[in-house]
Amino acid sequence: MSTGGSAIRGSRVGSGPMGEQDRGVHADRIQIHYWCANGHSSSPFFLASVAPEDIPDTIDCPNCGIPAGRDKDAPPEIGRQEPYKTHLAYVKERRNPEEAEALLQEALDNLRSRRARALAELRESQGSAR
Repeated sequence: MSTGGSAIRGSRVGSGPMGEQDRGVHADRIQIHYWCANGHSSSPFFLASVAPEDIPDTIDCPNCGIPAGRDKDAPPEIGRQEPYKTHLAYVKERRNPEEAEALLQEALDNLRSRRARALAELRESQGSAR
């Protein structure tokens, strides 16, 4: 019985050994070790030609997200995070209650005058249509 399949299953055209000679030569690189306050270790690679001052002193820990530094015995401290503020909280920081009341009154007066004009125009257009 003929199956019509290939005699060399699991291979593809052009496949061969997957060694260093086929993929090219790796660039020279250095490995820097970082530790966070939770004890996680991370060791990313950097290009060897990068100037030492361009390699960051701290990174975000890939495990927990807190800062990680190069000194295992003294990892960087976790900075204080500001809580999320609403738009109203920012407005309250900028205005005292008296200023807020004056602005609110001005906005309400503008709104009322626009509504009165719109109502007058509507009545005028209905009166002229008759």
